[in-house]
This record gives sequence, C-alpha cells and structure tokens, in this order.
Amino acid sequence: MMRAVSGRPRSDLLRDVFIAGVGQTAVNKDPQSRGRYLGAAAVKEALADARLEPKAIGALYVGNMLSGILGQQAQLGGLIADYTGLAGTEAVTVEAACASGGAAVRMAYQAVAGGIHDVVAVCGVERMTHVDRDVATRALATAADWELEGVCGESFLSLNATLMRLYMAKHGVASERFAPFAITAHQNALTNPNALLRKPLDLPTYLQSRVITDPIRLFDVSPVCNGASAVILAAPRVAAALPERSRVRIAGSGAATAPLALARRPDPLDLTAVTSSTQQAMKQAGIGHDDIDLFEPHDAYTIMTALTLEASGFARPGEGLEYADAERIGLRGELPLATFGGLKARGHPVGASGCYQVVEAFLQLSERAGANQVPGAGVALVQNIGGTGATVVSHVLARAN
Repeated sequence: MMRAVSGRPRSDLLRDVFIAGVGQTAVNKDPQSRGRYLGAAAVKEALADARLEPKAIGALYVGNMLSGILGQQAQLGGLIADYTGLAGTEAVTVEAACASGGAAVRMAYQAVAGGIHDVVAVCGVERMTHVDRDVATRALATAADWELEGVCGESFLSLNATLMRLYMAKHGVASERFAPFAITAHQNALTNPNALLRKPLDLPTYLQSRVITDPIRLFDVSPVCNGASAVILAAPRVAAALPERSRVRIAGSGAATAPLALARRPDPLDLTAVTSSTQQAMKQAGIGHDDIDLFEPHDAYTIMTALTLEASGFARPGEGLEYADAERIGLRGELPLATFGGLKARGHPVGASGCYQVVEAFLQLSERAGANQVPGAGVALVQNIGGTGATVVSHVLARAN
C-alpha cells in the first residue's frame, strides 16, 4: 500500500518537519486523574522516545479545551512545562474546542517549518470525569454558538442528533446503517492497550443500546474521559539522527472554519471547513485520495464519520454510509478508519484527541502499531474537528523515503 509522496512545502522558505517521538497515557475515567501529571507523563515519554533531553526543546504547545472551566486552571502551557522539566521554555496553551490537540500540532508545525525552533513539543491533555456528567455536558456546549444554541438548551448530543435526523431524512437511511463505524472502532480498540473501551461490539448489541437523544444511541457517541498525548516535532537536521524506518514527516497541514451555529450554515450537512482543510493539506503534500492508506477521522459521533468521509472527498454527498462496512474500513480494508479505536472507542479526552490521532498515525507509518498495524501504510490523513464542524485541522503524515 505504501506510496512515495513527492509533494514539497508550498514555499521554499518552509522546512520539512519530522515527528521525532511520541507519548501517550492510557485513556481513563479515574476522577482522581490530574492534568499536570497526565501531560507531564506524555511529554516525558515522547522525549524518551525521541532520545532527547528537555533542554533540546525550544517551545511547548499544549492543546486543551476545558481546564479553565472544569478545573479552574489556566496556563497549562507553563504548568506542564514546569512538571516536565521545561521550566523557562516558551510555552502556550492552544484552545480550539475539540480540535485543540490538532491546532496545537499545527502551531508547533508552523514554528519548526518557519525556522523559529528546531525542536518543539506538543501535548494534548484533558480531564473530564472529576465533575458531574451534566457539568461536563454544559462545558462542552461552550464550543457551540452559546447565544444561538447553548442558551436554548442545545448540547453536542442534541446538535449531532439534529444532523443525524437531517441525514436520515434527506437520504432515506435507517439509524442502524451507522453501526459499522462504531463496531469497527471497538474491534480496533480491543488490541490498543491505551483504549478505554476494550470490549467487542456487534449489531444486536448496538441496536439494543439505549437511545440517548433520538436517533443517537449509546454506541453512536464517544465516551467522556481523561488522557494526555504528546508529539516531538523536529527539523531535518535533528531528524537525520532518527532510525530510517521511524522517519515520518508532516507532509501537509491545513485548517479552516465555518459558522459555529448550524442555523448559520447554508447546508448543515455540508462540512465546508472539513473540505477546505483537507484540500489544503493534500495540496501541500502533493497527493490524491488514492495515495492515502489510512484515515483517522474525528469520529466523536457516527454521524460525523459519515459527514467527514463525504466532505473530505472520499464519498459523494449521501454516500458516506457506503463506507460503513467492516471489510472496507477495517485494518486491511480499502480505507482503514480509527485504527486504534478512534475517539469512539479509544476515548475522546477532547483537548487531547487530535494529538492522540497524530501519535497513532505515526505508529502506523513507522511500523510500530503491533496488532493494529495497517500493512504497508505509508500515508495517513488525520483530521481533528472542533464543534459540529466549526474548526477543522487536517494533517497529512508520510513516511519519508
């Protein structure tokens, strides 16, 4: 499946950016989890993986959405720098709702590509289970348009339920058509030691699960949880010392926005920011859809998986569910999705999810995915979404040749 990626950065002023090391904590529901320790553990693991000392790091970018709301703790950049042995290093927190992790990766990528730093660290971190579920639900709703949606009682459950109803009505499909997305994610999570939901799922179990907000069932939704992940990005000079099979670069990076409120979009089912960010990343990488060996979508809800497949250009509008087939999206399928369980089964600690996706894609491309390995994977598309498609960050990762 591996294909050479010949695309170059869009400007001669940009350097290639490589992933030098990765780290992650097991996703959990422990209410005693502490964000500073989760983040520090992930960054330290990534530094060890890259065989770098903290003094090599020029900056730390931390993706987080909810710490200030749920934990009364801002300035996570400086806090995690302190607990990671990076005190004194430039450090900032990046917030883009559920796309915070991906946005932090993009900011770090730009710093290395632009020559500001040779080595940077990225950390995505979130803890959500130390508060009541209703409190977490209200906090997550701040990623929607609060004046137009939040004050009306809308939550991300209700907004995604609206999208799912619209899709089912427009294209004449039943809710069980979405089940294979969840079933495949659970299957892949079984062999991911860091996944939260390591239990099998079949169609009867999916259909018997309770309806949370019609038509969304329990298994259409990613779990509330805690976790941290980290990536070390490096310039070519530093990456040259890496083992050849571990040399993976960020070949393309794109980001775009759309109105936060569904009512302000001409067509709520058309995720325009997904389309734009995907096209940006793929153009920079110089690839087409046939070059992509695996896709890590933002599968927080099964409806979002279908919509992103369409908006990303893998399927025409209304045909995203044609991919809802385990044989097509499994580890040895035409387009493997959520290869370590995705947000759906690995878990969705929101500010950390985009960074987890990059970690997992890197493991695939460096042939370190173990039982989850996609054979011959050479190119991956990774996509992180904030809100119901309001902020979207897409990256193309490619094994260097």
